[in-house]
Order: sequence, then structure tokens, then C-alpha cells
Amino acid sequence: MSCGNGILSMMLAVPAVAAVGCLFLGARQARWVALVATLVDLALGILLWVSFDIGGAQWQFQELHKGLFGPFDYALGIDGIALVLILLSTFLMPFCILASWESVTKRVGLYMAMFLVMEVVMIGVFAAQDLLLFYIFFEVEPDPDVFHHRHLGRREPQICGV
Repeated sequence: MSCGNGILSMMLAVPAVAAVGCLFLGARQARWVALVATLVDLALGILLWVSFDIGGAQWQFQELHKGLFGPFDYALGIDGIALVLILLSTFLMPFCILASWESVTKRVGLYMAMFLVMEVVMIGVFAAQDLLLFYIFFEVEPDPDVFHHRHLGRREPQICGV
């Protein structure tokens, strides 16, 4: 059963697909794909903001697909606080991509893919309404950040990954 219009799933799918694409592209193309994906998510976030009914139901844009994970459901939805946090995340991601546009010169595709994975899990944490789904997003969230510090940092990997 699906109650929502799929905008939250789309906000998860756009950077996820772009992240996979960045892994197979050259540096210049990976940068552009990452920037476009984050801008598309920002546009979807603005659409969420405009469409949100302040006096409406507590949970809006709900999506429910039963039995996707066995006894657990794929359940997404947002309230007012989650809306603000999702919008903040989608607002900051294009700036993060632009800030690293020239400074990252090696493993650019992987770097951009990790940023996009980070965007997916940030949105997922704020929109998840099923405990298992929240747990998956929550546990994956530190991984791209640790990867950035450990493999793309300027110091020795043993020091940066701690």
C-alpha cells in the first residue's frame, strides 16, 4: 500500500542512482553528476516545503510498502521537524560539492559518490518511520564520513580514520 506521492522515495533514489553513476565516470563528469543530483534533491526539498500543510496531519508524504523486508515495512513520512532537517540537508549538499570542486583531485568519482550516499542516509534517517529502516540509515550514516577522513584526508590514514 502506498499513501504518499513518492517524493520521499524519489529524494532517496536520485542521489543513490547518481552515486552509482559517479563511480563509473571521470572526474569532471562525476562532479557535474553530483552537483546536478544535489540540485534536483534541493528542488524536491523545496517542493516538500511548499506542499507541506502546516495545519494538516502530523505525518505527511507518507509512503508504506508492507513486507519489503520480511516482517518489516518500507515506511517513510515526515513531520515539521523532519521537513526542516531534510531541507537543511538538501540545501547544504550543493555547497559541499562546490566547495570541493577543485580541491579534490584524486578519486573524485568515489569522493562524490560518498557525498551522495551521505545525502541518501541523512534524508533516510529523517524520513524513516520503520525502526529497521531507521536503524539501517542510522548505521550507514558514519561510513561515508569515515571514508572521507580515512582515504581522502591529508594526513596518514591510521590517524584520520580514528
